[in-house]
Amino acid sequence: MGELAYKICIFGETCVGKTTLARRYLKGYFEENILITMGAEIFVKFIEIEDTKIVLQIWDFGGETIFNFLLPLYSRGASGGIFMFDLSRSETLERIGEWIECFKRDLPTEKQEVPILLVGGKSDLKDQTSISQEEANRTAQRYNLLEYIECSSKTGENVEKIFDTLVRRILGNIYLT
Repeated sequence: MGELAYKICIFGETCVGKTTLARRYLKGYFEENILITMGAEIFVKFIEIEDTKIVLQIWDFGGETIFNFLLPLYSRGASGGIFMFDLSRSETLERIGEWIECFKRDLPTEKQEVPILLVGGKSDLKDQTSISQEEANRTAQRYNLLEYIECSSKTGENVEKIFDTLVRRILGNIYLT
């Protein structure tokens, strides 16, 4: 098989760790002081899974409400999504339904079942966690999401797993159709 290209959108409330997740995945280290993303930031990473070369376009969508109208435009052509929330701030999970609806709004009918992961960020803040794994797993099931993964961009915990899980599902979906 030749080279494949996939677009993955990371979306969710502001300051939940979307940009630090993307940058940790691409650069392999944690960046402490990151400015709020205005609109979207696009990253590219070249990976290989089972002898398949893949170009990942990672679209880091700004969480400020003022940019919400852009998400349906940016999600067009997406192969997968990551809805991210902050484990230490339960309110960042409350509007998940609105975010997913917004993400899927302009997707064609055949793409409505695009795989979306639920990601709880900042798992290194164990003593500040306000959302249980059980609650997050129920949320993932309620919204028919691929699965739930907790991560820490600071320590690197599960950062690779998030993208590997999503890309493998995207690959699986292609082979199933």
